[in-house]
Amino acid sequence: MPTPTKGPRLGGGPAHERLMLANLSQQLFEHKRITTTVTKAKRMRPYAERLITFAKRGDLAARRRVLAQLTDKSVVHELFTTIASAMEDRNGGYTRITKIGNRKGDNAPMAVIELVMEPVATKATVAEAERATEKAAPAPAAPVDTPADTTADEVAAEEIPADEQAPEVGSEQAAEVAAENSDAEFPGSHAPLESGEAPEGFEVKGNKNSMKYHVPGSRWYAGTTAEIWFDSPANAEAAGFQPAGGAAAQKLR
Repeated sequence: MPTPTKGPRLGGGPAHERLMLANLSQQLFEHKRITTTVTKAKRMRPYAERLITFAKRGDLAARRRVLAQLTDKSVVHELFTTIASAMEDRNGGYTRITKIGNRKGDNAPMAVIELVMEPVATKATVAEAERATEKAAPAPAAPVDTPADTTADEVAAEEIPADEQAPEVGSEQAAEVAAENSDAEFPGSHAPLESGEAPEGFEVKGNKNSMKYHVPGSRWYAGTTAEIWFDSPANAEAAGFQPAGGAAAQKLR
């Protein structure tokens, strides 16, 4: 008996092995995917892909070669029309094997072998998709020209709304703000001090013009006018104030 070229032989003899591979390939072409053992899937893969190569030729001689191995004419017709046209742009790798674990009973390793019917992404298609992505991407923001002698405090002040910019500590404007808000009107709040500093235990700044509050360490905290002080963000929200820049921006540092 001749020795098989690859691994152990399937079945009792060479003819039995060829019939098994032909039947498995025919089932694969009919159902597009089948479940079998890993050994049979690996042995069937080159056999089935060779038949697909014949089908891609599409001539009468290739059809006769395939009909000599597959008995079902309807499956051969499916192979030469649907499957061969789907594999037209694919240069090999017509099947895919996926291991699915061991079979109950004899613990044989099982696998799913299926036809790869997805269209092939050519270089032209990939290049076109990259161009479309670049075109749809938002344009980068134009850089802002800042004079060389501009300080960091001046830059930060430009980002703060004009009605929330803080007056200098000890200035007349700071005293006016303290006088206008001398009475605390909400639970957990405190009126501004004439010095402009935070009252003890009150670190959350509230601005009545925008109805926003700022916690220590947030983006606009240092440059915001405190028209009312709160001891916690919860009391500020209970008074109707909203977190400036959203809740995430006003988490206590």
